[in-house]
Amino acid sequence: MGPEVFREDCAILGLGKRGLTVPIRTPHPLPTTPETHITAEAGLSLGPQMDLRVEPLVQLDDMVIQGQPILRDRRRPECIVTAPVSGRITELEIGAGRRLTSLVVATGDRREPHIHDAQQARDEMAGGSGSDALRALLQGAGLWMRFRSRPFGRVPAAVARPAAVFVMGADTRPLAVDLRLVLDGEAGDWVTLGLTALVRLCSGPVHLCQNSGPDIVPSMAGVTVSRVGDLHPSGLAGFQIYRHYPAEPDRPVWDISIEDVVAIGELLATGSLPATRLVSVAGPGLRETRLVRCQPGADLRELCYKHSKPGQTVVLSGSVIDGTPSRWLGYHDRQVTVLDSSNSRPQQHWLDAALRRASRPEPIIATAAVEQALGGLMPGMALLRALSVGDDEAAQELGALSLLEEDMALVDYVTAASPRFSDLLRASLDRIEANR
Repeated sequence: MGPEVFREDCAILGLGKRGLTVPIRTPHPLPTTPETHITAEAGLSLGPQMDLRVEPLVQLDDMVIQGQPILRDRRRPECIVTAPVSGRITELEIGAGRRLTSLVVATGDRREPHIHDAQQARDEMAGGSGSDALRALLQGAGLWMRFRSRPFGRVPAAVARPAAVFVMGADTRPLAVDLRLVLDGEAGDWVTLGLTALVRLCSGPVHLCQNSGPDIVPSMAGVTVSRVGDLHPSGLAGFQIYRHYPAEPDRPVWDISIEDVVAIGELLATGSLPATRLVSVAGPGLRETRLVRCQPGADLRELCYKHSKPGQTVVLSGSVIDGTPSRWLGYHDRQVTVLDSSNSRPQQHWLDAALRRASRPEPIIATAAVEQALGGLMPGMALLRALSVGDDEAAQELGALSLLEEDMALVDYVTAASPRFSDLLRASLDRIEANR
């Protein structure tokens, strides 16, 4: 290893034309060549918006193979979760309301993955259509769970047809993976096949959001390329949806990561699911920054402990902005952030420090920072005011239906607000959904 190079923390965020620079130090830049690391255990960590009422398809101590269906929703059988790795079920606990408390698979010997019958879906697509068989394949293989439908951020209904689909081929979170790296080798062909499947599913345009540089895929009928800026939050689906095709209750818009689109293409081509996911492991609590291919639900302690600095660390599944402390890699997460003891302790926010240092302490509203934290696309202070007072009608008119909690995380970061605006947004979305 060469000398350590750090991106130093700053007291105040750097403002850009559309977005903010979020400084977070890590030893060395992210590598461009990933290493493979299959952890000894994998655990399932589902987001609360999935709202699964679980029906197990396996039992404790059962042997499973990677890609095999192991859980489904009792109310919505199209919502299926597959085994992240081949091995033995060592924990399976269902809590109140049939919600999943824990599911852990101990990795066993490498075995052939579960093969799904994709022939009918391929024939359907070859005939120029794509509905029943394609949907059944994606649902049975668990890839339907990778879609998020806006507004409200739920898994789409089995027969739902989106007005548009946004494929995120860029991620502007601090220390995130360059998603172009998922397109090496056969993945370049699989992404084209996956995009073709999305065109068949969608009644409107498919937006491929990518950063500057060469086009990720050649020109395709039904696919529109949208360029994403370098600053956060440009690489979040919510702001691209708001900018190009705002979501409405009667006009749902789906989003999905380009790596999951590659998985759709691989499923159609081979009948199997990818065994690994590309993940960055970075942050000030590490001695070495890593780019790894690990199984979904990988054990974060195993990914990090040999590379962490001495002393107390906090491991987040996700970025420093929107990540959560966890042992397992989150269902939609593609990065791990390790904070050292100095970062993990509550610190005085820069805005609070400015207030205390002022000669005449007065209320300060970080208007410019808030506007940029929302990508410079919407009237930020008006939206925050509507969320603060519970004015759901105004929030809806200001674009809240295109957003999810992750889209408000940068606002929480620059305002240090309590309660968090991401929580206020979720409460507003839940009320709007309940009153439909």
